[in-house]
Amino acid sequence: MQLRPVKTPVLAAVFVAALLLLAGCGRSTVHEAEFYVFGTMVQVSIAGASEELSNQAFALLQGRFQKMHRDWHAWEPSQLTAINAAFAAGKPIKVDAEMLELIRLSQQAEKQTGGRFNPAIGELIGLWGFHTSNFPMHGPVPNGEQLATLVARHPSTSDIELTPDGLYSRNAAVQLDFGGIAKGFTLDIAGAELRRLGVQNAIVNAGGDLRADGTQGSRPWRIAIKNPLGGVLGALEIRADESVFTSGNYERYLETANNERYAHIIEPATGRPAREVMSATVVGKDGWLADAAATAFVVAGLSAWSDLAHALDIKMVLLTDASGQIYATPEMLERVELTGDRQAIVLSHEK
Repeated sequence: MQLRPVKTPVLAAVFVAALLLLAGCGRSTVHEAEFYVFGTMVQVSIAGASEELSNQAFALLQGRFQKMHRDWHAWEPSQLTAINAAFAAGKPIKVDAEMLELIRLSQQAEKQTGGRFNPAIGELIGLWGFHTSNFPMHGPVPNGEQLATLVARHPSTSDIELTPDGLYSRNAAVQLDFGGIAKGFTLDIAGAELRRLGVQNAIVNAGGDLRADGTQGSRPWRIAIKNPLGGVLGALEIRADESVFTSGNYERYLETANNERYAHIIEPATGRPAREVMSATVVGKDGWLADAAATAFVVAGLSAWSDLAHALDIKMVLLTDASGQIYATPEMLERVELTGDRQAIVLSHEK
């Protein structure tokens, strides 16, 4: 593989928000709604559809999102906490078909990322105190021996199997946390539901992670990409049937009395927060994979992210390291316009 610096074109537009839908000429009538789920504001925009159809879609999505929020919550009573309790007790448990599919996709994502994405480390995440919606957090770091003990138990989604009696884990240390894949899976479901209703042009934005279908009139959907150091990195054109997911280490963190910061994305192999990469943005067709891959790229770090991109066959990736340096695949830079006089180190697909 080859890395080379490339100067990207200047973006002329002025941005006032981090991930904001950009208007332009040729935009058709857009109906919008928003509701709060998954600890974030979900915004749905539908272009070129009647108000009646749009409202029908909004009501359907809100109901589906609320159910998934209740079922998949990692620390409030839910279907997921019941599963984790059963795993810890070494007992099987019956789950619904949607949960089974989410677990199956989680197993696939863990395998494809070489374990860098691992939703079975919920106990580690809880030990760091990251089972909360209140960030930033303040307090001491976890005990090193406790961390080492949990890591040594090697929790993995590969320990989960479906038996005639229900879902079962061979490893009692498996505690699921779908924080790195649930939104991706949810937006895939949202896209399928909108298409089933006959909605052809829509964008669903869940706190900056989003899925797009169709266009806004004669123009493609466009979004702004947040700079983890403040402001906006640039604008990205989104084509039909694409998802965009970002994982970052700059908003959700633990701060100690010595002003040391520990981000919420945990490296499964060490039990400690990832540090080198501040944010990773992935564009792909399947939201669940783009979501999981964004987390995996943060964990992979600067030395391994490019190999992971090749292994996953993901063409569009953009990373920002702790100093603000940008790294990207050439396919990503063909569609993103970076603000100012920024330069990116570009990953070639040539081995």
